[in-house]
Amino acid sequence: MTMDTGLAALLGASIGSLTTLGAAVVSGRAQARAQHAQWRRQHRRDAYAAYLSALHDRDVAMDAILDELRSHRPDLPEVDEKVRRFIALAREVHRAMEVVIMEGPPSVAEAADRVAQASGDLSEVMRRMVRKAHAADATDMAQDRAAASERERSLYKAVADFRTRARETLDRAR
Repeated sequence: MTMDTGLAALLGASIGSLTTLGAAVVSGRAQARAQHAQWRRQHRRDAYAAYLSALHDRDVAMDAILDELRSHRPDLPEVDEKVRRFIALAREVHRAMEVVIMEGPPSVAEAADRVAQASGDLSEVMRRMVRKAHAADATDMAQDRAAASERERSLYKAVADFRTRARETLDRAR
């Protein structure tokens, strides 16, 4: 009888220990998953913020070029300097976009691609306006200005969509 009580106590202690160990393992895994999700969310947030910051800086530079080109007599050396700054900032946007694409998810990467397309469309008009300014060619200036304005609106919408996709992704990760 004593042996059965001792064996039962040992068996009970063993089961209790295994249960405690199992609960600790499950709890540890859950905590590790939660920490990883938070780490991933923070990396995505940082990537999205860096991208938006680079876009902002680049867009300010583009606005400066377009403002100068909208005058009837643009200061061409000034325009060229602003174009060089724009190009350097565009490279920063591209680098930041690569991180956004890598961090994902696909919906955010696709939104960033749409921003890149809209940016390229506006840059195309800007480059055409710069070429015409250097050639002292004022033909189609009104159409170029209208095209630039329309493409600026498209770019703004694409950036707003990117922000929405990024926010949705970060909100799901909470």
